[in-house]
Amino acid sequence: MNPLSDPTRRRWLAWGALASVFLLVNVHRLSTAVVSERLTADFGVTAAQLGTLHASFFVIYASIQIPTGVLADRYGPRYVGSAGAVVLSLGAAGFAASGGYVGAALSRAVIGLGSGVIFVSILRFCANWYRVDEFATMAGLTSGVAGVGAILATTPLAVAVGRFGWRPTVGGLAVVGLVSGGAVFALARQSPAAAGLDPIENVPEQASVTLAETGGYLRELARDPEQWLLSSVFFSGMGTILTVIGLWGVPYLVAVYGLDVTTASYFTLLGSVGILVGGPGVGWISDRVGRRLLPMIVGFGVFALALAVIPLFGSPPLPVVAAVYFLVGSGMGVSILALPVIKERYPAEASGVATGTVNGAGFFGATVLPTLMGLAVDRYRTGDAVAGTVTYTEFGYRVAFAITTGAALLAFASTLALYVRQRRREDGDA
Repeated sequence: MNPLSDPTRRRWLAWGALASVFLLVNVHRLSTAVVSERLTADFGVTAAQLGTLHASFFVIYASIQIPTGVLADRYGPRYVGSAGAVVLSLGAAGFAASGGYVGAALSRAVIGLGSGVIFVSILRFCANWYRVDEFATMAGLTSGVAGVGAILATTPLAVAVGRFGWRPTVGGLAVVGLVSGGAVFALARQSPAAAGLDPIENVPEQASVTLAETGGYLRELARDPEQWLLSSVFFSGMGTILTVIGLWGVPYLVAVYGLDVTTASYFTLLGSVGILVGGPGVGWISDRVGRRLLPMIVGFGVFALALAVIPLFGSPPLPVVAAVYFLVGSGMGVSILALPVIKERYPAEASGVATGTVNGAGFFGATVLPTLMGLAVDRYRTGDAVAGTVTYTEFGYRVAFAITTGAALLAFASTLALYVRQRRREDGDA
């Protein structure tokens, strides 16, 4: 049978097209760590400004998550996903051509605007093309794609930037994004029926949702304590991962251990491998055992303990730092479980707006935490300069990593609170 006319094969082609755009999203959002020295030299920015430049992507990304959920529920991944690919590619072209800090920040914000619609579009696609007991696996597999993008954003990107320069490299990513957007438009549809195909067994056709119904779901989400707890989990978990692996993990190693950027990127590469392994692995385990919160509790406990090593010891042995980065990246798997939890609390036709609400919180975390870490690092800088670049202290980085450790503890506490609420409901039903 033609893959395009077989719904179980067509869904993988369409998911692959959407996933290729999401891979680029993760290259862009985690690329700042590798190019941080070049951006500092080209634009003459401080650590706090570098954190803000990195965060400009996430400010827009986070802000549009709820509108993205509404659009994904109404118009589907074909239009929303392909439009996002075009916009992020235009932003990448602008970033590559930027002549100063303001232009670079604005262009990175445009990349965030286009990128912000992709993940929720994929989740909405999966809700319409995969069974309920496959959803966490697909969410985890999608986060595994994030891991591949994160890997490409470390050593491979550092090598490309070293050979071609950061501007041509980012410009090349823009071209790839346009091609991927075309594939999404050609392959993705709202549902098997919208593609003119037979329904997939045990995947019910989703009803369309009106704006009035969407408004009702938004009001319900705003009053839902568990939505706020899940948003706290995602704010802390995702925000910390994107801050450590995406920005400050490399400068910390350069400043405290004297490593060059390419060598330091090997360590964030391990963090990216953690994302690649942790996302699909935890999602698959959760679907198999039929549990969400228990894996999250255990995972965030390990996550917080791993992060605490750096503020406690400052400059632990490099193999220990490598293990910390890997465990931080693996935290993507437990963080992403917040999305199946919120999805399962609401009707299928509201899956986009429900997951978009929680997803947005994660990227507000990725907006706030990089700047807070940058402020901490700036607060304790030495005042000296090496080759025209300001040098920073180990103590400043200990304070900065203490901020992310506190965020990890918040995620752990929020997950415990969710577990307690669930047990009380179960006891009440008994």
